[in-house]
Amino acid sequence: QVQLVESGGGSVQAGESLKLSCAASGYIFSRCEMAWFRQVPGKERELVATITEDGATVYAASVEGRFTISQDNAKNTLFLQMNSLKTEDAAVYTCAVLYCSTPDWKSGQNYWGQGTQVTVYS
Repeated sequence: QVQLVESGGGSVQAGESLKLSCAASGYIFSRCEMAWFRQVPGKERELVATITEDGATVYAASVEGRFTISQDNAKNTLFLQMNSLKTEDAAVYTCAVLYCSTPDWKSGQNYWGQGTQVTVYS
């Protein structure tokens, strides 16, 4: 059973940093494309960053240069380093498995964690 558990959220002042972690279990995540999303109540979920199994990364324009997505395949953990946080970065951050290049992966299948709250005050 695939499980994704986020941690590392909290309340920080604008300009400070946080590092989120997503502990994954139940699959071969080294062959997966994974992502961080965020959502504010009343707004649509926003894609923050993705990382492919080859390590290629893509970022939303709003976080480019401030956030870094990475993974430790040996520990099946996904990270999001968030620097120079702004009040508009406050949201619930959720990790997700978008796609895996394994033979048994079903088209359209994906998995989500429960999310971790990030609060940024000015």
